[in-house]
Amino acid sequence: MVSDADQCSGILGAVISPAAVPAEAQRRADLARMKMVATSLLLLAAVIFVIARLNDHRGVWVGFVEAGAEAAMVGALADWFAVTALFKHPLGLPIPHTAIIQTRKDQIGESLGGFVRDNFLTSEIITERLRDANLASRLGDWLCEPDNARTVSAQSAAVVKGVTEVLQDDMVQGGIEQLVMSRARSVSVSPIMGRVVDAAVVGDHHQVLLGTVLQGLGKFLDENRSSFRERLDKESPWWVPEPLDDVVFEKIYLAVQSFLADLGADRDHPMRIDIDRRIEQLAKDLKTSEAMAKRGDELKEELLNHPEVRAWSASLWTNIKRSLLEATEDPGSELRGRLDQALIEAGKSLQTDPALQERIDKWIVEATSYVAEQFRSEVSDLIANTVQNWDTEETADRLEVQVGRDLQFIRINGTLVGGLAGVAIHAISRLL
Repeated sequence: MVSDADQCSGILGAVISPAAVPAEAQRRADLARMKMVATSLLLLAAVIFVIARLNDHRGVWVGFVEAGAEAAMVGALADWFAVTALFKHPLGLPIPHTAIIQTRKDQIGESLGGFVRDNFLTSEIITERLRDANLASRLGDWLCEPDNARTVSAQSAAVVKGVTEVLQDDMVQGGIEQLVMSRARSVSVSPIMGRVVDAAVVGDHHQVLLGTVLQGLGKFLDENRSSFRERLDKESPWWVPEPLDDVVFEKIYLAVQSFLADLGADRDHPMRIDIDRRIEQLAKDLKTSEAMAKRGDELKEELLNHPEVRAWSASLWTNIKRSLLEATEDPGSELRGRLDQALIEAGKSLQTDPALQERIDKWIVEATSYVAEQFRSEVSDLIANTVQNWDTEETADRLEVQVGRDLQFIRINGTLVGGLAGVAIHAISRLL
């Protein structure tokens, strides 16, 4: 036999179901109309019973009418009592086991919470439902639609924007600065520079750099020729004739320019070979020498402590945040475009890759089952506590508005079935 709490749990479940329902005013009007219909049938049965009772001498058929009307009134009254007892005390009388929803609201909440917990939030049920749902494939079909991908992209951008705005700038900025600085300090500079030099030598990039330096040096000498000549005048003894200084300067200047030109044009020049050897030795020292490593770390520390570098690291979060906000707010930004395309590509992969589908489906099942198992009791308690916090009379009223119209059919059916049962019983009694 179904208990009162179980009956009310079913009613309460219907109330909180996501099915669309009419507006409350319309529901109240429908409830009042159905109550009127059910009550009218009761009154009609009573009128028929009185008329039949006054005319029972007119024939055998009057007995059938009287018996049917009497049974219809009994059925109507019994079902009226049952339906009314769910929500309030019939006629305001504190009859035991009436006003069930008001008196047992807390137990109903616990019963409903347990029902949801035991029948919806178990790993077996969730696994069975999700395993055959092919969620990964369906998700892939959905994401392949550009409009859907853009919708997910927009929502993701909104989440990023919201998180970015909520974070405390000082805390995030300090964390990023600390992360950058600690990461930079943990890396030894010298071996990296040694590998950079190795890469330059292997690709002959240093030869291009050396040629550029030699060209620049020649241009520098040419542009500052007069300055060098004046310097020679100051350093030359007073008794040396100026024409002689001109000859000496010209010889030295042309010799230097000729040397730079020969050094730049001839890659097999002895000095260039010596430079190559020194560069190779420098790369080796950078990678192996403790003294070079120590000196590199000292230079790195000086660089990290430089005010400009400190200001740059401190402004990282500000720049990142500004860029993120601008990109998330602009639907035409490169970030949004790349995210749209990435989602579409992910959808295609989910459509065509069975192995990926299996992994995603397995992950969804495991994650959902884990969450359900971990929080099933909390969900049950949430439902129970929510129901307990509802106002007693308001809860009963709202439940009656939600499902009371359908319950009036019980009264109507009770009236009709009772009348038919009365006629059948009277017929059987006559036959006996």
